Amino acid sequence: MLRAMDAFTPAVELAAAIRRKEISPVEVADLYLDRIEQFDGRLNAFCHRADDEVRDAAKRAADVVATTDPADLPPFFGVPLPIKDLNAVAGWPSTQGSRGTSWEPQAESDLVVERFVEAGFILLGMTNAPEFGTVSYTESDAHGITRNPWNPDHTPGGSSGGAGAAVASAMSPIAHASDGGGSIRIPAACNGLVGLKASRNRVPNRVNELEGLATSGVLTRTVLDTATALDIIGRPDPLGWYNAPPPAEPFATSARQAPPRLRVGYTATPPLEMEVAPACVTAVSKTADALAAHGHDVFEVSLSLPDADTFVESFGLIWNTGSAGVPIEDWSRVEPLNRALHDAGRATDSIAYVEAVQRTQLVARPLMAQFVDTFDVLVTPTMATLAPRCGTVWEGADEDPLIALLNCYPMAVFTSIFNVTGLPAISVPVHHDDESGLPACAQIAAGPWRDDLALQVAAQLEQALPWKDRRPPIS
Repeated sequence: MLRAMDAFTPAVELAAAIRRKEISPVEVADLYLDRIEQFDGRLNAFCHRADDEVRDAAKRAADVVATTDPADLPPFFGVPLPIKDLNAVAGWPSTQGSRGTSWEPQAESDLVVERFVEAGFILLGMTNAPEFGTVSYTESDAHGITRNPWNPDHTPGGSSGGAGAAVASAMSPIAHASDGGGSIRIPAACNGLVGLKASRNRVPNRVNELEGLATSGVLTRTVLDTATALDIIGRPDPLGWYNAPPPAEPFATSARQAPPRLRVGYTATPPLEMEVAPACVTAVSKTADALAAHGHDVFEVSLSLPDADTFVESFGLIWNTGSAGVPIEDWSRVEPLNRALHDAGRATDSIAYVEAVQRTQLVARPLMAQFVDTFDVLVTPTMATLAPRCGTVWEGADEDPLIALLNCYPMAVFTSIFNVTGLPAISVPVHHDDESGLPACAQIAAGPWRDDLALQVAAQLEQALPWKDRRPPIS
């Protein structure tokens, strides 16, 4: 066995080394458990640890590797992966980041978790999320503040902030994440990672969450890890009500291929009026220049919404229902913001809700049409700001808890549009701001069902503006 392992090794490469018997699943598990012990006291990325279970699973995996043809092993066999606390793992608690939920072990795993296990992952624990995933910071009364390994005074984003901090600090090689308004891409941007929100209903779950605005995915350091994971969790569900059309070839195959010459639109101007940090503008200009150098037709466009007020109002009515289906045991222990959103949801009649859903679909169509008529992919900043300081999400919330959502707008203004349209969008860490020491990322959105194209462009940028070897101070 090779004893010297780099914790920053991509998950695909770790899996290949395990198959070649160069490293053991036990060694891999011990490496990441030791790093959790070393760094998580400062970052608070994990809310549930099951170290003994992880080691037992790794020993069983080592026995399988020793007696199995490598070609017969699942693609990520023996690789550790934590699950976000908003999802269910059989035998583990799923607190939803709340003191008001049951913390008893779950009876059944979510579908996406089952697919991770089928792919050979060893579940590494559960990562922190804000209560119900409502805000873009990972801070909760239940589990405290999760911090950014690039600068612990700053947030790792949310709602998959625990996952982002875990991967960025190499406490895990890859992590499950989910995204209802930017919650994969925002932590990717805050932590300098790759984060794809796949097409609507590309990644199935047992229910169509938030009218299809929400989806699961992963946070990684490489585009190939993201693409290979999507092949696992993005298979159609024959029992689901909705499924995205299957790709023509595996996403991991597409990600290894250069894209054709594309029409690339770019903008650093958000659809709602607000200031954009200079480093985020630089991320867009660097991306545009790199794609132009690869022969693409690159030009500036507008991301204006025909009726921004209708977009925000309708999206908000859907967002108010985020606690639906969450098993609340004691509403008095739920945080004020989510109590207010629950009350707002209760006050909305079913006709008004359905009309809001219809309006979001209608508002989305003109933007989606641009991906047919004007450009093939769109480049924007992932966020309008660098990772904010921890705690700033709650400024003004003592007077009005809903202010916290407004405080998240600079983080979600570019991402939430693609939850509504259902288009695939990926955040890539093309720039690093020397002054703040924080990552600044670009978002690449592609047309309907073109996850393959988003991945191809991201992979091309990974070669042109490499980021894999950047490591934060806490690592």
